[in-house]
Amino acid sequence: MNNETVSVELGERSYDIVVGENLIQNSGNIIAPLLRRPRVVVISDSNVAPYYNNILADSLESEGISHESLVLPAGESTKSFKYFVELVDRILALGIERGTCLVALGGGVIGDLVGYVAASILRGIDFVQIPTSLLAQVDSSVGGKTGINTVHGKNLVGAFHQPRLVLCDVGVLDTLPERELKAGYAEVVKYGLIGDEKFFNWLECNGSKICEGDKVRRQRAVVRSCKAKAKIVAEDEQEAGRRALLNFGHTFGHALEAEAGFSDLLLHGEAVSIGMVMALTLSTKLGHCKSNTQVAARNHLRHVGLPVSTADRPSVNWDTEALLNHMAKDKKVSDGMMTFVLARGIGQAFLSRDVEREVLIEVLKSGGEL
Repeated sequence: MNNETVSVELGERSYDIVVGENLIQNSGNIIAPLLRRPRVVVISDSNVAPYYNNILADSLESEGISHESLVLPAGESTKSFKYFVELVDRILALGIERGTCLVALGGGVIGDLVGYVAASILRGIDFVQIPTSLLAQVDSSVGGKTGINTVHGKNLVGAFHQPRLVLCDVGVLDTLPERELKAGYAEVVKYGLIGDEKFFNWLECNGSKICEGDKVRRQRAVVRSCKAKAKIVAEDEQEAGRRALLNFGHTFGHALEAEAGFSDLLLHGEAVSIGMVMALTLSTKLGHCKSNTQVAARNHLRHVGLPVSTADRPSVNWDTEALLNHMAKDKKVSDGMMTFVLARGIGQAFLSRDVEREVLIEVLKSGGEL
């Protein structure tokens, strides 16, 4: 397969997303022209480092780029104030300068945390994203949203800070656990549901093969997803309007994650899967779309092995009032009113604040079922 490049058009801060195979092995050559000085600090986690740190280091050395490597614990709990402070201290202890570039080598947790550190340290330095999960490749590594979680909710502290480059090596997806790969696939489906019915139809035919390891289809899915996100980010970088559509399923999903304690009981992509079904159930009950829209999405997500209802995670006590409280802390709340991403059909998402509380409660109590 040939590498493909997607551009994120943001004027002087524009950057490329490169999608292909063996990109980590060739990363030094790709990164070198972007560096203000030939020094980087690579940050990865304990799951990713054993696979790719040495490969990345060899590539950097081949281009004469000096480098240090920092490894953090794997898991959502790393995306926190504790590790933000620890990482800032460890990086400053290396004696970096403003020309030093950070490299986020990992999934969404590492990408979001490192991006926020890059935005904050020395009042802002460059960083490069090398996402190693499907979820990060199609979503969190693109668009410059960085941040950490707090006890009050997910991603409530952070900054918009665009990377200089995103390298999506689809070959690394072979090392992902099946559950994590499928969780990332939920974000791929999201792009079809919010604005591209043809893409959703293609996924219905090819989703299982993507999850089973077909690299050609995987690359096509990543490129298509990145193009969709790049277009929206270029139009609305700081989520003043249309970019909020990318949160389809996330208002519900983040609440579900919080109630599950941001634990392995419910991965982010799994929460988004249930959340998208809930959003379509809500859309149906409010009369915005026909029930077959929800059924099509629900059936496809379930077909590839994703949860589509809170009943699929019975180990969590899904308390309706607790979920409502979590949703009330969502970043999109304005004047005390929640903003929802709803749909009029496949590929026809829109924003709405006109949601009756009684209907919302009905959806939460049903777990997302019609």
